[in-house]
Amino acid sequence: MTRTIGALFGYMGGATQADAGLFTNNAVMKKTAASDQWNFFQAKRAKQSLAEFAKDPAPEAKKPAYQSKVDRYEKEKAEIKSGAEKLDLESTQREARSDEQMHQHHRWAQSTTVLQVSIALAAIALLTRKKWLKYGMFTAGAVGVMIGSLAALHI
Repeated sequence: MTRTIGALFGYMGGATQADAGLFTNNAVMKKTAASDQWNFFQAKRAKQSLAEFAKDPAPEAKKPAYQSKVDRYEKEKAEIKSGAEKLDLESTQREARSDEQMHQHHRWAQSTTVLQVSIALAAIALLTRKKWLKYGMFTAGAVGVMIGSLAALHI
């Protein structure tokens, strides 16, 4: 029975570790996309600055055209900034999910380890017929199941 529970906990540990890796990978992809958007934002800001700089010495007839560009860049910057902030938020959320999954993975790994100790104690108790080893085996098994329960409850 302990081996079966240990195998299930081991499987869950591997699954949560894989999920954590996927969340981390997705977070990195979102962070890269956000960085691209922030770079695009900076390019628009530079174009807006150039248009503002060109507007001042320009003849009066051309000033409205430059002002139109300045206004357009301002609007585009706002849209780009909003998208970049959204991507940053998604990246942060996925990093948090990855951290949660890694914490759960560690719980599953701890429970599997304690259950393996319980199995080893069972083998030694059978060979030596020592009652105190038998009690140790039951204690370790109970602790392993308790830690596994914590993992299942995301604690």
